Amino acid sequence: MRLTKFTDLALRVVMRLAVADGAETPTSRQVAESVAAPYTHVSKVVSRLQHLGVLEARRGRGGGLELTSRGRGASIGWLVRRLEGDGDVVGCEDPSTPCPLRGACRLRAALRDAQEAFYASLDPLTVRDLVGEPPRPALVRLLAGPPPADRRPPGGPRSRPPADP
Repeated sequence: MRLTKFTDLALRVVMRLAVADGAETPTSRQVAESVAAPYTHVSKVVSRLQHLGVLEARRGRGGGLELTSRGRGASIGWLVRRLEGDGDVVGCEDPSTPCPLRGACRLRAALRDAQEAFYASLDPLTVRDLVGEPPRPALVRLLAGPPPADRRPPGGPRSRPPADP
């Protein structure tokens, strides 16, 4: 099974906010920069997560994004189910291309069982579990944002050759 890019981005946003853990309330734009995603995509994700009660978004001075208590303890399986929807893995019910095997096919039920097993394996995991050790140091680096362009490593592609004496 493959998750949509929307769900992937939503999980990254939730993890980013979980690491902040109330120490800061980043804006959608700051979160977008730290997870290397377009601001417009992050805004849509934030809206959906807010609707699910996973995060709180406050506007204006002193505003920003913060996980709710529901968001910090949310099951990853529950969250992925809400973000992915209840659709089947395959499009057996697509009216534009009806499957001729629909009446006698065992594949659809097997794929539905596999999908549920996938979600069930995520059910015991919470957002807290995803941001604990060992990934925590890498996630904390996200708080600092991307390195400035003028701090390139020596010898990188933008370095100049040494001047002749």
